[in-house]
Amino acid sequence: MTAIFGCDQRISKSSAIAEALGALDETNSFLGLCKVHKESASLKLSAVSFSEIIQDVQQNLFIIQAELAGAQKSISEDRIKEIEVVIDAIEKELPPIKTFFISGGTELAALFDVARTIARRAERRAVEVSEEGRQKISENSLAYLNRLSSLLYALARLTNHKSAITEQIPDYQ
Repeated sequence: MTAIFGCDQRISKSSAIAEALGALDETNSFLGLCKVHKESASLKLSAVSFSEIIQDVQQNLFIIQAELAGAQKSISEDRIKEIEVVIDAIEKELPPIKTFFISGGTELAALFDVARTIARRAERRAVEVSEEGRQKISENSLAYLNRLSSLLYALARLTNHKSAITEQIPDYQ
């Protein structure tokens, strides 16, 4: 059993809620690695550094974790719009997606790709908690998690693009 921070209840460490909280914690921690990477402060989208974008995401993940733990917190619709504005701005700088890409290129792009896969797991776990009715999770929080993986994919692509790295496509042979 484990205690949930800020709540009186204890839950099994193998429960869906503990899994979701753990996956969100992994996402947030891995984003910390992306944020402190030497390229994150120098790469920018307009006047905002990648580090600043990640910092905002990390703050939002804490809100979702608090909600999962039972606090009366939730992501606002404005925060979903903010992440979508960033994704749209990134996509304007990139060639359109026509296929899957092999992860890699720069080290930071590869880190963003790993963060994306961890974020997707966190989303799946949060959806599981929601669908099973174990904890109320707002549609906004679930929507934010869904958009987060898109943001991280876009940041990986933009990192490679700004570094003049050509995206590699799988040959399926």
